[in-house]
Amino acid sequence: MTLPDTETLRLQPAGFALHVTLNRPQVKNAMSLQMVQELLAVLDAAAQDSRIRAIVLRGAQGHFCAGGDIKDMAGARAAAAKGDEHDPFYALNRTFGELLTRCQEAPQVVVAVLEGAVMGGGFGLACVADVALTLPTARFGLPETGLGLVPAQIAPFVVQRIGLTQARRLALLGLRFDGAEAVRLGLAHTLCADTEALDRTLQETLTQIRHCAPHANRQTKALLLQVGQVPLQTLLDAAAATFSQAIRSAEGQEGAMAFIQKRPPLWAQDH
Repeated sequence: MTLPDTETLRLQPAGFALHVTLNRPQVKNAMSLQMVQELLAVLDAAAQDSRIRAIVLRGAQGHFCAGGDIKDMAGARAAAAKGDEHDPFYALNRTFGELLTRCQEAPQVVVAVLEGAVMGGGFGLACVADVALTLPTARFGLPETGLGLVPAQIAPFVVQRIGLTQARRLALLGLRFDGAEAVRLGLAHTLCADTEALDRTLQETLTQIRHCAPHANRQTKALLLQVGQVPLQTLLDAAAATFSQAIRSAEGQEGAMAFIQKRPPLWAQDH
């Protein structure tokens, strides 16, 4: 696989999985514009490589992501003070929204490993992960309103993840909470007692992904993301066509043959 060069991310291909580590530990992996742009480039490259079936997002040195980078905000403020024609605050914020959209729609299974600070932009990334694993000690929150700001790009994804009533409570009170509450809310899926359990659960999750047919997984994720976005009958018509194509495909035939022969399908075997 050909991946872009990055300064704020560590990229580690491991078989069918790509491990992406947010790597600005000196600021608890706060998300700079450079990091956002590098993540976008990585997602673009991964989307073109069918060999990548899972993307694991994690933060360096015990923190997932503490939110947006204050230096970027200060830089945008300075640009605005100079009277730049284009609104730098709008561009900065909207670029992050594009990252959340691209991450949510990635054809791979996106797994977020949540430790330490999961604030603001980090909270948003957690909301667009297909699978989210957390430690009890992780600290979640939407601190924007307490800073006189708005969780503008994050809010729609939070509502999709945990529902409107809980999103309103968290955002409008600026609440902070731990990993157990994140699981109760449905923000995260699995509570892991410690780092050892977290790493073990991550490997178990990747094993489960390996047992799912790559193309079928991509099609299933795309189908799920369309629910509520297109009329039901239109969606069901398209889904029936997708099912018909899948059962005739090489992948579908291999799955049926493996079931009959009581063996793992080719995509689930160690290579």
